[in-house]
Amino acid sequence: MSHIDWMIITLPLALLVWVGWYTRRYMRSVADFLSGGRMAGRYLLAVARGEQGAGPVVFVAMFELISHAGFITMWWHWLSIPVGIIVGISGWVIYRFRETRALTLAQFFEMRYSRRFRLFTGFLAFAAGMVNFGIIPAVGARFLTYFLGLPQTLMIFGHECPTYIPIMALLLSLTLILTLSGGLITLMITNCLEGMISQVLFLIIIGTLLTMFDWSQINSVLANQPKGQSLLNPFDSLGLKDFNIWYCLMGMWVGVYKTMAWQNQSAYNTASVTPHESRMGGIMSTWRGLGNGAVMTLLAVCGMTFLAHPDFAAQSTVAHQQIADIAQHKIRDQMSIPIAVEQMLPMGVKGALCVVLLMGIFGGDGTHLLSWGSIFIQDVVLPLRRKPFTQKEHIRLLRFSMVGVALVAFLFGSLFRQTDYILLWWMVTEAIYVGGAGAAIIGGLYWKKGTTAAAWAGLLTGSLSITGGIVAKQIYDDGFHLNGAQIAFFGSLLACFVYIVVSLLTCRENYNMDRLLHRGSYAVREEREFATHSKRKVSLWARLIGIDENFTFGDKWLAGGIFGWSLLWFGVFVVGTVWNLITPWPMAVWSSFWYVVAIGVPIAFSFITAIWFAWGGVIDMRHFFYRLKNERIDVSDNGVVTKEEVSTASENRTSSVHS
Repeated sequence: MSHIDWMIITLPLALLVWVGWYTRRYMRSVADFLSGGRMAGRYLLAVARGEQGAGPVVFVAMFELISHAGFITMWWHWLSIPVGIIVGISGWVIYRFRETRALTLAQFFEMRYSRRFRLFTGFLAFAAGMVNFGIIPAVGARFLTYFLGLPQTLMIFGHECPTYIPIMALLLSLTLILTLSGGLITLMITNCLEGMISQVLFLIIIGTLLTMFDWSQINSVLANQPKGQSLLNPFDSLGLKDFNIWYCLMGMWVGVYKTMAWQNQSAYNTASVTPHESRMGGIMSTWRGLGNGAVMTLLAVCGMTFLAHPDFAAQSTVAHQQIADIAQHKIRDQMSIPIAVEQMLPMGVKGALCVVLLMGIFGGDGTHLLSWGSIFIQDVVLPLRRKPFTQKEHIRLLRFSMVGVALVAFLFGSLFRQTDYILLWWMVTEAIYVGGAGAAIIGGLYWKKGTTAAAWAGLLTGSLSITGGIVAKQIYDDGFHLNGAQIAFFGSLLACFVYIVVSLLTCRENYNMDRLLHRGSYAVREEREFATHSKRKVSLWARLIGIDENFTFGDKWLAGGIFGWSLLWFGVFVVGTVWNLITPWPMAVWSSFWYVVAIGVPIAFSFITAIWFAWGGVIDMRHFFYRLKNERIDVSDNGVVTKEEVSTASENRTSSVHS
């Protein structure tokens, strides 16, 4: 790292520190701290939420995926497009959850089911989340240790210590300070600024890589694979062990089933100014995501080429030596491409990527700290408290909880030795909670016959079956033939079946869904001020994909554009599959195909979205501060479920006693 690199790193970070200090003045209530006062617009949500996907751990996870599966998973992922676009445009789960005005998912569980169910799910979600989050700070710190060229060990008080541990402590401390200052208000604004800065830096990195590597060099490395393990031809990839067609198919169902169930971004689910803006935030995230992955993909394939192509044999000598010096196999596998990237990027560009990684750490880890810390207080401590906290006590307790989450994550990352791929680790740890909770969420939001007894039965069935499968996989690895994706798939199906059966057996009176969703006579006056409505009648075809009367003319174009773009690639998938089953494409065709689809198209979108979302983000931040300045503070809006909210749930619970 040169002086120029360090200068590039310092300036954006100084800006973020100032913004964190400035935004504190707008945080005046628990709802402000946890949900940004529910005042965020679509661009602010899309850009800020997306910054969680720019941290080093996400880079490493994508490097692992691409180095082991190439572009194969992209092809099979297109199979899920019809389902994905309908889920995204309709605001599946997200829209209705925002209508409940719950601050956390478990608060919704108390409103819909019971306090005991809230307590249990709150603790289960917190425990699974801590295990899931535990590896993230360590992977990020280890990435930066290699990327900055630091020694692998340090002497601290006479004892040898891995360098990534104090780096992890420093990064967690800085992230914690930023998060504690103004809660989600600070996180959303800093993350939005980080996202806009990152998109500009991405363009610089992409331009540099395109001048350093030729596609013919990249192609020769990707094409040089054993039969059945192709990184380019999906129909010659069945020999891939983990990331193959079955990984994508199982993930398609689980992705729909677990919508919003995993709560590492729970604060953003409640932050929109209206339920429709929450839905549009998801649609805008899809648009932004079309170009966001370009830099990760390009860094991965260029890193692989740098290490394997003879044209770079001399330059990559140091990188190969550093990789060989790593004793632990999984760490060596994870850090291979990060080390290659550190060696191959020129001065200045290396600093630009380091800025992206650091801002991704602050944005991603900060969101985790806020989410898991608030879940512990809101869904474990608060329901047990008979005397309500004052507003200052409540916010102070939330901050203490986030400090505790950071400490646990630091200890976990220091002591735990990871032995699996990051994406598979996330899938397994998420499934412990999501496998059973998904049925309770979907049934509670969409089915008036869902009961508390069914929620308990579905949750315990899904979570226990998935946990049992994970344990069996660890004990009988050779004799247990289900992988993590299959365990999650069958466990979630079983949970849904049990929820439906038990609901039909125990429901005696339909649930009052209008009260839960604040519709009709229960509508909230303040939200009507920000509501949007279409002047034209919504057609049947539009309603089939989730467009309703809240979509303006511009919203319909945005949603319709995603729908059409997605259908285009689904059509490519169908035509390409039929074509290859009849007359397989030669490797040269697959190479040209991925050069355009996986490299060219995302790069084009990265240029478009950099301008588009910078403009939209600035406007949304301005509106956000204006709304916060003029908001009406409601001290009772703190996550405590009132007797009126409980009364409707109790009507339903009487028919499912002893749950």
